[in-house]
Amino acid sequence: MNDNPALAAALIILLGTAAQWLSWWMKLPAILLLLIAGLAIGPGFHLFSPDDMFGDLLFPFVSLGVAVILFEGSLTLKFEEIRGHGQTVTRLVTFGAATTIIVAALGAWGLGLLSWEVALLFGALVSVTGPTVILPILRSVGLTKNAANILRWEGIIIDPLGALAAVVIFQFVAIDTADPENLLLILEIFAAGIALGAGAGYAFGWLLRRHMLPDYLHNVGALALVLAVFVASNELAHESGLLAVTVMGIFLANMRDVDVEDILDFKESLTVLLTSILFIVLAARLPTEAFTANGAKVAALMGIMLFIARPLSVLISTMWTPLPWRERAILSWIAPRGIVAAAVSGLFAIQLDQANVEGAQLLVSLTFTVIVTTVLLQSLTARPLARLLGVADPEPRGILIVGGNPVALAIATSLHKLDFDVILADTSWDLTRKARMAGIRTYFGNVVSDDADRRLDLVGIGQLLALSTRAPLNTLACLRYAREFGSGSVFRIRLADNAEDVAAIEGRILFKEEATLERLQALIEEGYQIKVTKLTEEYGFKEAMEQQSGDAIPLFAVSKDKVVYPFAEDRTFKAGPGWQVASLVKPAAEASPKETSAIDRAKSHLAREMPPKLPD
Repeated sequence: MNDNPALAAALIILLGTAAQWLSWWMKLPAILLLLIAGLAIGPGFHLFSPDDMFGDLLFPFVSLGVAVILFEGSLTLKFEEIRGHGQTVTRLVTFGAATTIIVAALGAWGLGLLSWEVALLFGALVSVTGPTVILPILRSVGLTKNAANILRWEGIIIDPLGALAAVVIFQFVAIDTADPENLLLILEIFAAGIALGAGAGYAFGWLLRRHMLPDYLHNVGALALVLAVFVASNELAHESGLLAVTVMGIFLANMRDVDVEDILDFKESLTVLLTSILFIVLAARLPTEAFTANGAKVAALMGIMLFIARPLSVLISTMWTPLPWRERAILSWIAPRGIVAAAVSGLFAIQLDQANVEGAQLLVSLTFTVIVTTVLLQSLTARPLARLLGVADPEPRGILIVGGNPVALAIATSLHKLDFDVILADTSWDLTRKARMAGIRTYFGNVVSDDADRRLDLVGIGQLLALSTRAPLNTLACLRYAREFGSGSVFRIRLADNAEDVAAIEGRILFKEEATLERLQALIEEGYQIKVTKLTEEYGFKEAMEQQSGDAIPLFAVSKDKVVYPFAEDRTFKAGPGWQVASLVKPAAEASPKETSAIDRAKSHLAREMPPKLPD
């Protein structure tokens, strides 16, 4: 591979993409397989040497890649989210993170593995969990809602905060603070990074707020500005670039009336590519002896991280809170390390090597060891431990509904009234607002986007009803969430104008054959309503349907143990006494117009509502 750079680059991208896909299929954090791939082609089989191939270009390439990753992470940090997710989350990302940094640093320094400066940097790096590693574990474990949300929001918020802490500590490690002149240099670094980052963030936000930049340039403009700010800040004050782009992202994320969702979507896609490449390249640089030396001391450090640092962090963060001890115990165990730790440690190692700081390569190997140990061990043991502690959520019974049209809203409202956890997702702000006004949880955005993977809270959700006006979105949603909920728990509705051979790719067909979305929309326009009927020994399903009008369309049934069974053309079940059946029925003593004209009106309404293409 080293003799053909073009071939090596193509194979690394292909290998990274394969690792991302395999991690999705296996429901494992992608970082684990990426690191294994890099170690295999580097120190394992000696197929690839990044230093020999890239030479002097390696450091600029890694630096720019890490800059984009840190900017994307900081773009998700909104201060209102820290205040809005409870006392425990706030403490975990502040006092808890500080506790982890101190304990990890003391462990690495006390065992004689790292100098105290590099040990402090190691502590900052391994204090970060992150959504890319925590979410796959949460989805496979099935924790109670409270514990899962604490871990989820801790990972989202601490991602940029930990990166900022690591960047700040690095400045003190890389520069000899014993010299008074160097203290002035550190002040210059902070002043340049904060001023340039805040200024660039405000300027770009100002352009976005006043619509002075065309939509198609938002993403490219943000990327160009991030790279320019990183390079300019480094030129202004050496090694201030990472601080500048982190501050820029945080500043931009917290500006009022500035929508950064499209930029975030683009940056997340770019980050997937960059992390796939970077982790393979950085792991391939590590020598074999980095993982074989100091075996006993490294094992002791892993023990400190697992059994002292995290439990103590949780203990301090949950003092004087009503959190049950069982949930505190599971929080003390689940804390896998992620993207920021791997990416930033690799970059810092290159810089520390250039500055002749001892322990640079050991810093990377220790960080990677923590990542692999925590991800593997906690992925395998979290679910049995959760069951043992009694904090494993029972079978998820909530429903994710894709679409905000009147049919989707009516079904969501009916399920919500029956005390089911319902999330209604749509890309229309007005439609999601109507659902929120009805007390229904909503997600504003595309359910098959990277943002949904990061922010859509699926704790307790076990089924999908794809009721969107867009057939491609319904199909993609079924394909995406079949892995999440199981192929038997994803359903989609017919659209009258959609060819069945296209729509039948994935998802079970809802309702009876003539019950297309357009027909249901027409009936709702006529005044049809969803009626819920409870079945008894004397009044069964057959009698309920006969008593209702002949036009009644059964939608779903609810069993005695509170499980929703949507009516589908390939599903048979026996609804007995104690069950409830929801049907779309004509109001009593109310005549309806001709059905065909109503259907035509519904088709016209849906055509106006349908956008020209599926959002990215």
